[in-house]
Amino acid sequence: MKHTLLCWHSRIPFHHKWHKLFSTKYKNLVPSLHANWTRNYAAEPKSDVLPLELIRNIGISAHVDSGKTTLTERILFYTGRLAAMHEVKGKDGVGAKMDSMELERERGITIQSAATYTSWKNHNINIIDTPGHVDFTVEVERALRVLDGAVLVLCSVGGVQSQTLTVNRQMKRYNVPCIAFINKLDRQGADPYRVVRQLRSKLGHNAAFIQLPIGLEGECKGVIDVVARKALYFEGQQGSEVVEGEVPADMVEEVEERRHELIEHLSNADDILGEMFLEEKTPTIEDIQAAIRRATIAKSFTPVMVGTALKNKGVQPLLDGVLSYLPQPDQVVNHGIKNISDTQSETVVLDPARNNNQFLLALAFKLEAGKFGQLTYMRIYQGCLKKGDSIYNTRTRKRIRVARLVRMHSDEMETIDEAYAGDICALFGIDCASGDTFVTDKDKINYSMESIHVPLPVISKSIKPVDKKSADNFSKGLNRFTREDPTFTVYFDAESRETIACGMGELHLEVYAQRLEREYFCKCILGKPKVAFRESLLSPVQFNYLHKRQSGGAGQYGRVIGQLEPMPMEQCTELEFSDETIGTNIPKVFVPGIKKGFQQQCEKGPLTGHKVTGVRFRLQDGANHAVDSSEYAFQLAAEGAMEDCYEFGQWHILEPVMSVEVNAPLEFQGQVMAGLNKRNGVIINQDSHEGWFTIESEVPLNAMFGYSTDLRSSTQGKGEYSMEYSRYCPALPATQAELMEQYAQLNSEAEKNKKKKGKN
Repeated sequence: MKHTLLCWHSRIPFHHKWHKLFSTKYKNLVPSLHANWTRNYAAEPKSDVLPLELIRNIGISAHVDSGKTTLTERILFYTGRLAAMHEVKGKDGVGAKMDSMELERERGITIQSAATYTSWKNHNINIIDTPGHVDFTVEVERALRVLDGAVLVLCSVGGVQSQTLTVNRQMKRYNVPCIAFINKLDRQGADPYRVVRQLRSKLGHNAAFIQLPIGLEGECKGVIDVVARKALYFEGQQGSEVVEGEVPADMVEEVEERRHELIEHLSNADDILGEMFLEEKTPTIEDIQAAIRRATIAKSFTPVMVGTALKNKGVQPLLDGVLSYLPQPDQVVNHGIKNISDTQSETVVLDPARNNNQFLLALAFKLEAGKFGQLTYMRIYQGCLKKGDSIYNTRTRKRIRVARLVRMHSDEMETIDEAYAGDICALFGIDCASGDTFVTDKDKINYSMESIHVPLPVISKSIKPVDKKSADNFSKGLNRFTREDPTFTVYFDAESRETIACGMGELHLEVYAQRLEREYFCKCILGKPKVAFRESLLSPVQFNYLHKRQSGGAGQYGRVIGQLEPMPMEQCTELEFSDETIGTNIPKVFVPGIKKGFQQQCEKGPLTGHKVTGVRFRLQDGANHAVDSSEYAFQLAAEGAMEDCYEFGQWHILEPVMSVEVNAPLEFQGQVMAGLNKRNGVIINQDSHEGWFTIESEVPLNAMFGYSTDLRSSTQGKGEYSMEYSRYCPALPATQAELMEQYAQLNSEAEKNKKKKGKN
C-alpha cells in the first residue's frame, strides 16, 4: 500500500476529494508525504482557473555543473511532486526526474530542457530546467523567451563562469528578471562573497544578499534571512522541516552590515525606498520586501539567496523568494506583431487576463518527438485554448484541431481540458516549426509573436551510417532532430558527396550521433570537424555587367550597375541587398531576381568555396529590353556581376573565434598559458583564488580541436575548460594560405576525375 501511494503521488497531484482520506487514515503510513500534502494541498478545493497572482513561470539557468537539475529535483520533492529524491548521474539506477533521457543520466549533464509544474503555498509554478553546456544553448534561448522570471544558479566556488555570461545576455535579450541563487556552499573553497562581487563587476548587476550562510564547506548549517533577521535551519528527514531561530551571536554584527548594504542598493533601484532612505526613516520588513519585488521586476536589482541543494539546505526559502519577488504573468508586458501589409506592421500589447474575451495568441517554443507523435510545447500569452478547438498557424495559415492538451512533468504528462493566458502546455499532432504563432480566430491570422533568437552553427562534420541498411532510420532520425533543434542543420555536399551535420560544438554533434544509435538503431561515423569559415570583402568594388544571350525567339537581356561593399565587422555574418534604383531602367518586378542571383552566388566564395558574408550589394542602375528581359535574365546578370567582383575585388577569410575559460591549479599556470599561446589565443583576463586560477581568452575555433587532451596532459587531469562562440574575425595569413592551398588541391582532383569520366 505504501509503495502504491508513493508511485501514484509521484505522478499526479492529489485531487481535493482525497484530502480527508490521506490526512486521517494514511497519516502515519507515509509521514513525509503527509507533511508535503498538508503544506501544499490542505487548503479548500480551488477553482480550475487560477488567478494570475497565483501563477509563476520560471526557468532554472546556469553554467554547466552548477547544480540546476539537483536544485529542481529538491524543489519537486519539497513541493510534494516527487516521493523520493535521486541524484543526477543516476548511480541508484533511477537518476534525476528532469533528466529523463538515458544519455543525460549516463553523462550527468542536461541535454534537453524539461518542463514541469508544481504547487507551493497554493501557487502554481511552471518550471523549465535548462542545459548549462554551451552546445545546447538554444534550449536556454527558447526557454527564456517564454518565461516571466528565472533563477540564476551560481556555484559558490566557480562563481561567474563563461556560460553564466551567455545566460545573462540571454536574460537581457528577453527582459527576464531573476533571483541569483549561490549553490554548493558545502564545497571546499566556497566563497559566496566573491561570487556577489563578480555578479556586480562581471555581469553589472545591482546585487546584494538577502540571505547569509551559517557556516561554509563542511560547517554549513543553515541560512540567515537578512530582511527578517532570523536564522533558518533545515531539519527532519532530508531537510523537509524549516526551523526558525535566533541569529547566532557571532553573526549579529555582519547581518546588520549586510542589511544596511541591502537597503543602500535597494534605495538606488527603488524610488519609494530611496525617499525613505533620504528621509532617514527606518523601513519595515514589509517595506523592504515590497521594494525588492518592485526592483527585481523592474530588473534594476538582483536579490541574492544562498544554499546547497545537494545537502538539502536553502531550497524552501528560495521557493518563497520565487513567489515573493518574481513577477506573475500579468506583471510582464508582452507584445505581439500585427502585420498590416507585406511591408508594414505594428506592435500591440497583449492582454493576459484569464478569460474568453480575447482571441488566443500562443507561441510554439519547443518541439519534441513523443510516444504519440510530435509534442509541441506552447506558451499562451492571450485568450484560452480548449480541447477540441480549431487553431490556425499564422505562418502556414493551416487550420489544426486540438485533439489532446496536456501539462508536462518531465517525460510524463497529465491531460487537461483547457489552458489560459500565462499557462505552459503541450499539444500532440501539430505540424509546425519552433517559433510559430497560433490563433483561434481566422480573422486574426495576421498576428504573430516575435520569434526566438537562433545562434548560427559554428562547426560541421560529415556523418554517415555504418550499415547501408540503416539509411531509412538515418534519414528519419536526422529529419526529427533538425525539426526539434534549429541549431542542428544537415545538408548534402554535392562535391564531396557526403552528408554534412552542422552544430554548436563537437559534443553537440556527438550527442546526436549517439541518439541515432540508441533511438533509431543506426550506428554512425562522424568525419573530421570542419570549421564554418566565411569569406568577405576588404574594400568596395564597382560592377557594370551586361548579360545578353540570343538563341532564336525571345532572348535574355539584363544589365546591372552598382557597388559591392564590405559591412562593419559586427555585421560580418550578414548579407544585405540594397535597391537604390530610380526610374524604370530596371522595372521593380525584376529586382527580386537580382537579389536571388546575389544570394545564390554568395553560397560559394572565390578563395576557398566557403559562404560569402559581410557584404552589401548596392543596385544603383541598369538597363532592360522590352522583349528579352525577364526575372531570370536579371538573376543571371547579378550572378555575373558577383563573378566580376570575385575576380577584381580584394577578398579575405573570416574564422569563428571562441571565448575560452580555463580553470586549473596555480602550479600549472605557465603550461596552460603556453598552450593557449601556441593555439594563437589572446589572454583577456586572469584571476586566482585559493590555489586555483582562471584564464579567460579568445582562441580561433580551428585551433581548439584536441585541446581537452592537451589540457589534461599538461595539468595531470586537474584542468577543465569551457568554450563558447564569441565572434568572427579575419583569419591569420598562415591559416588563409593553408585553406586556399587545400581548396586548390580539391579543385585539381575534381578536374582530374572529370577528365577520367570523359575518357571513359
